[in-house]
Amino acid sequence: MACFIVPLTQAIATTAYRCIVESQKSEVESLKSKVNSHDSFITRNLSSLERMLWGGSLMLILDHIINGELTWIFPFFTALETEGGGMVMLREMLTVGLPMSLLVTAVWAVGCYVKEHRLAKA
Repeated sequence: MACFIVPLTQAIATTAYRCIVESQKSEVESLKSKVNSHDSFITRNLSSLERMLWGGSLMLILDHIINGELTWIFPFFTALETEGGGMVMLREMLTVGLPMSLLVTAVWAVGCYVKEHRLAKA
């Protein structure tokens, strides 16, 4: 019922990080410095992680709406209507959301490593 909160939070943080990196990159380019700055492995491939996290989070939200676990009426989560529902949500975020988020990030990292390795060979 609340497993999407962890990847959604990671998607928000990833988007914020990308925006900060892009603004710093444009400032550096505007100064026309002679320093030879190369994009790091992470910043070159960050947009793909961002798309994976946003897409997965939105699909999970849609799934929870269809299953009736999310409503348009406060408190939004049906689990919060019962006593102790907050602990159930927290447990689900830690046991389902966190591993799911870590798995998505690991798959992204392996895919980026393979991509970088193939580009280095070419």
